[in-house]
Amino acid sequence: MTHAIVATAPGGPEVLTPADVEMPVPGPGQLLVRVAATGVNFIETYQRQGLYKVPFPFTPGAEAAGVVTAVGEGVADFAKGDRVATAEGHRTYAEYTVIDADRALPIPGGVDLLTAAALPLQGMTAHYLINSTFRVEPGQTVLLHAGAGGVGLLATQMLKAKGARVITTVSTDAKAELAAGAGADHVIRYHDFPAQVRELTGGAGVDVVYDGVGRDTFDGSLECLRTRGMLVLFGAASGPVPPFDLQRLNAGGSLFVTRPTLAHHLLNAAERRWRSSEVFGAVAAGTLSVRIGAQFPLWEAAAAHSALEGRGTTGKVLLVP
Repeated sequence: MTHAIVATAPGGPEVLTPADVEMPVPGPGQLLVRVAATGVNFIETYQRQGLYKVPFPFTPGAEAAGVVTAVGEGVADFAKGDRVATAEGHRTYAEYTVIDADRALPIPGGVDLLTAAALPLQGMTAHYLINSTFRVEPGQTVLLHAGAGGVGLLATQMLKAKGARVITTVSTDAKAELAAGAGADHVIRYHDFPAQVRELTGGAGVDVVYDGVGRDTFDGSLECLRTRGMLVLFGAASGPVPPFDLQRLNAGGSLFVTRPTLAHHLLNAAERRWRSSEVFGAVAAGTLSVRIGAQFPLWEAAAAHSALEGRGTTGKVLLVP
């Protein structure tokens, strides 16, 4: 037997309770991993609430890092003792988890296991947003919401490395300090942010808005775009965006709106290794800094969800068995 977090029915954070479970067994093409840390992400709060349909009893979690303790039949790329991470796992709120070998990411030397657990989902999300959804070029101006969040801090650093001008929004002085420390050129508050962005851009607007907040910022994000600019809506921390009239895109300047997701940017092993090797490589080289904003014991998963939903966290939230 081993231990995991199990929710027997949808509900608030309190439904996440420790439980004894059977030790998982790796099947063909799989790895059994002793979890060193698990990344906590907003999607798991939606699953826990029943907003996203999952089968109950339910053990959340898709992101983790740890050490391989057994390999299934047919696995050639990994061996017992290897350090791996993933953003595409299942049931990672646990002491042990099974990962498909083709979705496991090798952890390079110089990257510790806690950092590795904090990096895959948000790091590869930042990577696809600025390299694939809207490929940012030197000299372009970007508005990035939630600049002190996990994706925000990583994306800001990546954008500055590309030579972009970064405007970011935050809600507190402490978060403003973090966003500025990551390299943002201008850190502004959410109140009346479209007017602030227009002022900072001489009325022209930005080339792209990366918006993981959703409902509360969507309309303002559209107002911030230059003619033929793109709004990249990649999350809904404040709730889903209501239906809207597409004619607004014409009136706003032939604008573009897209709603991407990480899964569609990890379509094969080559794409997965490209993104992860660039992100992990930058951390190993010391050119990308990862902020772990909070760590909770695995058994306090409910407290971790409460903290995340309260929008009081910065950087990455981890669960540590």
